[in-house]
Amino acid sequence: MNRKKISNNLKKSKRKLLKSKLNPTIHSKLKKKAKYIDFKDKLKKGDPLPSFNDKFIRLNKYLSNAGICSRREADVLIKTGLVSVNGEQVFKMGLKVCPSDIVKYDGQQINPEKKRYVLLNKPKGFITTMDDPFGRKTVMGLVKKACKERIYPVGRLDRETTGLLLFTNDGDLAKKLTHPRHKSRKLYYVELNKKVSKEDIKKLLTGVKLEDGTSFFDDAEYVKDGDCRQLGVELHSGKNRIVRRTFEAIGFNVVKLDRVKFAGLTKKDLPRGMYRHLTEKEVAFLKMKN
Repeated sequence: MNRKKISNNLKKSKRKLLKSKLNPTIHSKLKKKAKYIDFKDKLKKGDPLPSFNDKFIRLNKYLSNAGICSRREADVLIKTGLVSVNGEQVFKMGLKVCPSDIVKYDGQQINPEKKRYVLLNKPKGFITTMDDPFGRKTVMGLVKKACKERIYPVGRLDRETTGLLLFTNDGDLAKKLTHPRHKSRKLYYVELNKKVSKEDIKKLLTGVKLEDGTSFFDDAEYVKDGDCRQLGVELHSGKNRIVRRTFEAIGFNVVKLDRVKFAGLTKKDLPRGMYRHLTEKEVAFLKMKN
C-alpha cells in the first residue's frame, strides 16, 4: 500500500477529490446539488475566509460518528487493516479524511451520520436486540420511526423489564455510559414476591456473591411505608440481569422491575411504549457528567 499517495491525496482540494476519487454516479449527484457561494457577500468584514481543511477529521472520529464503534475501538480496527480510504487499505493512526472520501469498514462503505439520541420507555414483552432470529418483538420496532439514522441500544433491559432505554449512534457516548469506570447510575423500582427485611437490604449494600462476581447496590430503600415488598434500588453495574440475579441469590423472585432513571435521565412526561429525542442540554449533561 502506498501510504504517501493517500496522504497526498487527502491534502488536495475538495473539487479535485470529487473528480478523482468519487465514482461518476456520486460525483454527478453532488455536482447537481453544488451551489456557488460569494464569500464576500456572505461574510462580515474582518471574518476569515473559510477553509475546506476545517472539514477534515481524524479517521477514528469519522468511524465513531458513523456509529461503528468508539474512537479507541476504531484505532484497533485501523491497525488491523479493516478500514480503507478511497480504495486504499489504511494502517496509519491519525489519518484525516473529509466528507467526499469513500471510507469502507470490512468492505462495506460507511457514511458519517448526524448524532441521534432517543430515549424509550420500554414496555413488557420486547427484547433488547437489533434483530431476533425467532421473530420475537424487539425494541427496535418501537423506535424504527424515530430517525433515518441507524441507532443502537445503550445497554439492555430483559424481556419482562420495563423502563428507560437509550438509543444512539454516538459510539463514544455509548461506550462511556456502559463502562463501569464511569459509574452511570440506574434507579429501579422493584416489587418482590415477599417482604424484604432490613437485614436483606444490608446484604444488598454490602455485597451478594454471584457466579460472575459480587453484586453491590449503591442504595436500597423501601418505596412505601408499610409495604416491605417494594424497593427502590440504585446501582451502576451494567451486567446482564444483575438486579434479578442479585435478588434471586438471596431468596427472592422479582415480580415487577422498572428502570425509572438512567444516567440522570427520567421518565417524566414519557408514557410507556413511547420515545422522545434528548434535548441539547441533556446530551451535554451526559457527555460532561457521566
